[in-house]
Amino acid sequence: MGKPDAEGHGPADGLPGLPPEWGRVVVPDDASALAAEAAQLRRELRRATGLSGGPRALGLPLLVLLVAVLTTLAGLLVVTWPRANRGNDRPTPAPYSPPATLTGRALPALDLVDASNAPVPLRGLLPAMIILVDGCPCPDRVADALAAAPAGVSVVTVTGGRTVPAAPANQRQVRALADPAGGLRSFLGQPARPGGLTALLVDRGGTVTRVLPDLGPVETYRQDLTALTA
Repeated sequence: MGKPDAEGHGPADGLPGLPPEWGRVVVPDDASALAAEAAQLRRELRRATGLSGGPRALGLPLLVLLVAVLTTLAGLLVVTWPRANRGNDRPTPAPYSPPATLTGRALPALDLVDASNAPVPLRGLLPAMIILVDGCPCPDRVADALAAAPAGVSVVTVTGGRTVPAAPANQRQVRALADPAGGLRSFLGQPARPGGLTALLVDRGGTVTRVLPDLGPVETYRQDLTALTA
């Protein structure tokens, strides 16, 4: 054992200058004597590191999971969110017009049917103004076309299916036919439009001279109708 130093602060073989309440602190000659204390200190440090590092270790996976959930919810919101003006974002379709190459082409040799379901060769009625009425019967406009048609020019109304509507009493000269196979519509390349009439002017040689996408006033086609007799 060491003896107190000259000033009485502690034993000479201890650590001088330490607070008295620490008690006697002795530094051993062999460091292996501190192995137990060192192991205990390492255990305490590992425990402290585990407690302080646990939340940080779990934080990254939780953050990734949170971002994935928010991304999925945002995608679902974009897909399912109702937009009242969605239809307004679409461009307005251009007015219907037949193919530019239709005028000057030969009318196909189509067989339509009459009210008795008997076949009627369409080319046997030429020259003719052929009016497709499956979008709209529109008897007034058909009557105007009939009144403007010169002698020798047939006015033919064509509807889809097999049902041929009876012509009004003042339109007995109109030849009403049906197109069950849809051959005439296929030739035009356009579906029926509700409220619209499409007409073809075909000369006696079977050539389409004009297509009227929307049959309007007689003045817009009278000259072409008269030319069919040439």
